This record gives sequence, C-alpha cells and structure tokens, in this order.
Amino acid sequence: MPVILTSDKAVFQNTGRRLAIHADPTTGSTIGGLAERLEAAFDRGYELWRETAIRLQHQPTSELAHMPTMSTYASDFGTMLAWVRVVEELSKDAAETCVICPDPWLYRALALIPGITAEPAPAIALQRLRFFCRGLLARTRAAARCTLALWRTRKHRKATPEDAGWLLVYGHPESNARGRDAYFGTLMADMPALHRLMHTDCGADFALKLAADGRTRSLHAWGSIGAALSMPFRRWRPDTSGLEPKIAWLVKRAAAIEGSGGSAAMTYWQMHCQAAWLADARPQVVCWPWENHPWERDFVRRARARQTMTLGYQHTVVGRHMFNQGADANADGLASIPDRIVLNGPAYGEDLRSRGILASRMTVAGSHRIGGNKLPAYDSSGPVFLALSNNPAFAEQMIQAARPLASADRPFLVKDHPLSPYPVTESAHFSATRLPLDQLPPLRALIYCTGTTGLEGLLAGIPTLRFIPEGGIALDILPAGMQVTSSSAETLADRLQSEPAPPRHDAITLFPPPDTGTWKTLLQLT
Repeated sequence: MPVILTSDKAVFQNTGRRLAIHADPTTGSTIGGLAERLEAAFDRGYELWRETAIRLQHQPTSELAHMPTMSTYASDFGTMLAWVRVVEELSKDAAETCVICPDPWLYRALALIPGITAEPAPAIALQRLRFFCRGLLARTRAAARCTLALWRTRKHRKATPEDAGWLLVYGHPESNARGRDAYFGTLMADMPALHRLMHTDCGADFALKLAADGRTRSLHAWGSIGAALSMPFRRWRPDTSGLEPKIAWLVKRAAAIEGSGGSAAMTYWQMHCQAAWLADARPQVVCWPWENHPWERDFVRRARARQTMTLGYQHTVVGRHMFNQGADANADGLASIPDRIVLNGPAYGEDLRSRGILASRMTVAGSHRIGGNKLPAYDSSGPVFLALSNNPAFAEQMIQAARPLASADRPFLVKDHPLSPYPVTESAHFSATRLPLDQLPPLRALIYCTGTTGLEGLLAGIPTLRFIPEGGIALDILPAGMQVTSSSAETLADRLQSEPAPPRHDAITLFPPPDTGTWKTLLQLT
C-alpha cells in the first residue's frame, strides 16, 4: 500500500520514504519540500475549519473554547487538518511512504484515510485521563487565584463612575499608573476623563499597583464566590456525533488539549465579571485590544444590548493566517464584531475586509506599538540578522539551516525571542546579540519565522525572508500588500544568495502615529 501508518519507531526507520508527525525529532522525514507542502495544506484547510467551527459555535460550552473561534494562535486544529491532507496526498502516490505518528487522536484520524495500512493505534485512555486530571487541577488553581483577586480588589467595585469612557486592557508589564498603557500609549494621560479596567488576566498585585492613578480598576472585583466555585467544572464539551469521523477525532483532540489547562475557566470568569461590570457601570463607550477571542464576542453582544458603544482596537498584526480576526469566523457574523474597528494604520485594512469587516466600520487612529522610530537600518555590506522564533523547535531549525551559510563575507547576527530565550552556540561569523532592533548595526538582510520582526524589517527597507519550518505552521502575519519570499531550510541558501532588492514601504503611511483628536472623538471625550 502507498502509506503505512505506525507508531513504532523500528518500523519507521526500516522504510525508505518517511514522514514523521509530532514524533521524536531524531526520527526525521525524508520527503522533499515538506515545509511548503504542509503550509499549502494549512491554507487550503481554512474553509473546512470554518465550516466545522461555525457548526460547533451553536453548541453549549463552545463559547469557552478557542478551536471554534478559529484561533490559530491558541489552537493547532488547522495544523492537524493540514497533516491529514498531506497524508491523503501521499496515499495517492505510487511510491510507498511510512508515516509515524505517536499522537493517539491524530493517528485515529489518519487511519480512516482510504488506502492506509494502519498498525494498531497508540493507547488513548491514559492520555485522556492525564489531560483530564491536569485540567481539573489547573482550573481549581485558577479558581483559587480568582477568588483571592476578588477579595483583594473588592473595593474597586465601589463608587464606579457611570456613563464614562473606558479602556479594557490586559495586564501588560509596560503599563503604569503614570498615564502610560502598553496598548494605548499615553491616552490615559491625554484624556483625564478616561478610565481603565484591567482584564482578569491581570493579577491582583499589578492591578492594585495600577489603581494608584485613581482611574484604574480590576475586573476581578465584579466576580462572585458562586462563579469562582464553579470554575473547576467549566470546560468545552463538544458533540462530535454529526461530524465526519476524521474531523470528529481532531475535534476530540482539540477538546482534550484545551481541557488540559485552565483557559476555559478563565474565559468563563472573564465573561461572568464583565457581565456584572456592564450592568453596574453602564459605560458609555469601551475600547480594548481586539483579537476576536470568545470573551470579546460575548462582551460585544452584552454591550450592544445595553447600548454601550464598542471599539475594537486592531493594535497588532492580522495577516492571512489570523483566521479568527473577522466576521466570517463568527456564527452571528457582524453581530459580535465591535461597532467600530479602530485600525493602527491602513496596512491591514484589506485583510480585514476579506474577513467580512465592512469598510464603513473601520477608522484609522494610529499605531501605539508598530513602526515609530525603533526600526533598524539597511546596508548591503552588513550582517544578516536571524530573528529566532519563540517556538524552540522552529528556532533550532533556523539555526541549523543558517549556520552553514555564515562566512567572513556574510556574517550572521542571531537574536532569540525576548519572551522565549533560546541558547545560541556562537561560532565563526555566527554571533548572538541581545540588542534591540534600532541598536543593531545596519543589516543586509533579515530572516524571521514568527512574530513582528519581519514586518519591522520591511518597514525599515531591509530585504526580508520568511522561514518556513517543518513539522508545524509559522503563522504569516504580514499585510496582504507586503508579502515576502518564503524559504524552507532546503531553499534558504539559494534564496539568500539571490539577495532580494530592498523593499520600499512608507512606515509613516502604513502605521501613522496616534491621532489624539481621532481618539477623543471615538471615545466621545471631545
């Protein structure tokens, strides 16, 4: 048969053409162009994921999950769909391929592909039990933390201003009580009538510290003991009975993985607290960093019912792989999209329009985080900058692919992700750095995989390559009009040798500075 499916490493290593899926990295795949093939399958899987997600959104408890929102950052369901498609393609080849897959859910989905010769599937019961116990413990710990935060911030519920303008923000460490917010810059300082509400991801310690400004409150204060006690039992329980069997196994896998953590409990707590806050504060307008997560959709519906104006600030990147950031990912379409999407610039307007966001509901108000004066410089004789991914497996592939290309004529500077440190062994002409982008020496080229570094390289006029890893999907966050050449480890040497021409983009036009007047008008504080 064209495809032999196994979880036995010995069987796998004794076969000629091999494909390893979520297996021991030392096993290795021997299929050329696998990185490009997997990404192409991921792209083609959008419609199937959307169809499945919309169907699941109509079920109870789906509002607590990320997979039904098509969140590519929080769920790898799309990657699993891509693996199924790749193996389906291989099953139609004349050449025999051995596929090793230790994942018990994905294995069972692959075994249903016509023409597959499957060995006995890996055990699943113990993995299910392990995930269930870990999830119960995580949700219990989350409940304990939220109960304590509720008690410590309870005074924030008193004397809450009504009919005010609010920013609802995450607990970013760069925010402070002196008028600075990591997501909204100096708006708190520029608008003394503006108030700030901290999302439940923000711990009590930091929320109390920020509350020293007299205008910041913690959403935890609007929780209840009853809701906290129910948190350990809050999880996504999808009904897969009507789904295609292969898809049903992948949905079960997604539910098991999400159920192994505390995210469903925290989403429930956020929605419970924000409902109580909306009823108590009766805000006039609320703006938050919009990414179309489950709690945001719930917030929009509740706010609209109370005639509260909702502003979703598109504060960061979108790109073709941010499947969840659009009305087409919502079962109720525009009904759970904020009244207005506030853009950080025109760069991502086309992406959002392609996802069903009406142009009439978008306003450019400027960027607080992207662009500005923190960009690197270009020099055709400078080093190549390798910006490692926050995914350790991707980072290792980048290093392995780039190190042999370093030379006296083409030195490399390597930087790990600030939130995901990765050890870099330096060698001749292959050096590590911790300097921020604007302090680096002028660069001849930039190679990135995930994150916003590639976007910043393009805005700086530096030839930029996007690295595509094997074994997973590096989400493409570039605007539709700023695509770059992509390269796998196999093609990196050729791509780099061609030295693409420096891009020409106007950073100020694409990501203009914040327009205080527009912000005041939107927040109804003029």
